[in-house]
Amino acid sequence: MPRISINARRAMGIAMAAAAVALLAGCATVGPDYRAPAEAVPSQWAAPMPHGGSLQKLGDWWQQFNDPVLLTLQQAAEADSPTLAVAWANIALARATLASSRSGGVPSLSANASASRAGQIGAAASTTRAASMDASWELDLFGKVRRNVEAGDAQIQARSNDWHDARISLAAEVATTYVQYRACGQLVDTYAQELNSTTETAKATESLVRAGLSAGNDAALARAAQASTTSTLLQQRSQCELLVKSLGNLTGLQDAALRQLLGGSTALPVATTLTVKAVPAEVVRQRPDVTSRERDLAAASAAIGVAEANRYPSLRLAGSIGFSTGDGSSASTWSFGPSLSLPLLDGGARLAAVDSARASYEIAYAQWRDTVRNAVTEVEKTLVQLDNSSQRAIQADSAAREYRRYLAGAEAERRAGATSLLAFEEARRQALSAQIELIGLQRDNVVQWVALYKALGGGWDADTPATPPASLAP
Repeated sequence: MPRISINARRAMGIAMAAAAVALLAGCATVGPDYRAPAEAVPSQWAAPMPHGGSLQKLGDWWQQFNDPVLLTLQQAAEADSPTLAVAWANIALARATLASSRSGGVPSLSANASASRAGQIGAAASTTRAASMDASWELDLFGKVRRNVEAGDAQIQARSNDWHDARISLAAEVATTYVQYRACGQLVDTYAQELNSTTETAKATESLVRAGLSAGNDAALARAAQASTTSTLLQQRSQCELLVKSLGNLTGLQDAALRQLLGGSTALPVATTLTVKAVPAEVVRQRPDVTSRERDLAAASAAIGVAEANRYPSLRLAGSIGFSTGDGSSASTWSFGPSLSLPLLDGGARLAAVDSARASYEIAYAQWRDTVRNAVTEVEKTLVQLDNSSQRAIQADSAAREYRRYLAGAEAERRAGATSLLAFEEARRQALSAQIELIGLQRDNVVQWVALYKALGGGWDADTPATPPASLAP
């Protein structure tokens, strides 16, 4: 490649100087400058705070349950979750979009080269070689590129927050399903005991009917109770199997490995030290879904500036240098010059684009407000349900204890011959019914603690970077 001529170097110098002057001239940035919105939220929760609202770090929530199986399930779910994979891919897409937006603010440079050989039959052939370099730069006179970059930055933050939100939701769903499965096992055991009671009652009633000491319809009633309890037990066992399938879907674990992990325990993962974080109601502003909608709002604001910039003139600087040889001769060429584009008549398309961007901003703003309100309501409802289930569980536990005491007395009377088998079995079924209610309330209480973890944002840290699932990690 020959050296560039003095004229060519001078032209390129002029181009660089012109670009620098244009850049330093104070390019305007059209469109609104974004300001984070404010939405009034209560200064404190209106619903009662369980356990007095004492301090507890949400990030240690799952460790409080002291259940290794639950922690293993959480880790498995996070390592191979399609939901988290989608959230991660959305982050990667936002990063690529930002890189593309940034590229609009720097010069583009391309090089071309060609060689060809041609001639006529019976005559000597000739070779022609050519090379060229083209450069262009659209000056960001009205901030179109800057607004695009602003929007891209906000979208990356929004998608990262979506990843955090998906992670919290996944953890809560795994925990809820696991708690329901453990409670389901307890209910199966209790219904099996109730079936034994109704079976004994049916046998005793039939004996009384055969002896003429009871009416025939009493035996039919006893058999009906036995069949109804059998149906309930079968339904409960089926429910447990469905919960295992749900856990397999959430964690990606194979059925055999999952069942081995779950084992035969039916103990609920209850932490006696579990407490509510004493924070003001404004904590909802820090939830990842709320911050994500706020970042979407910032991107929508920047998009207005992009649409506004499209209504103004655009200035592009372009230049090229070329060199060619052939038939013993050579030539070099260069060119440089600005090009100005002035939007004149477009039938109102550019103005409509601005109106569309403003409408999109209003939509994003309404969605942000709706997310904030829903977040406050979700926490308030969860606190009400948690308080209710906690108090009811205390009463149900008291009732179950008293029914067990009554059953013990009935059993003692039966051994002494002071009461019949039918009366004893009736007492046993009452105790079992109280136990079934207690199991359901204890389950609901733990589920509500999990729901509160999710409603409060899971103790997430915005500074914690999103990471790809293990299945996508390099």
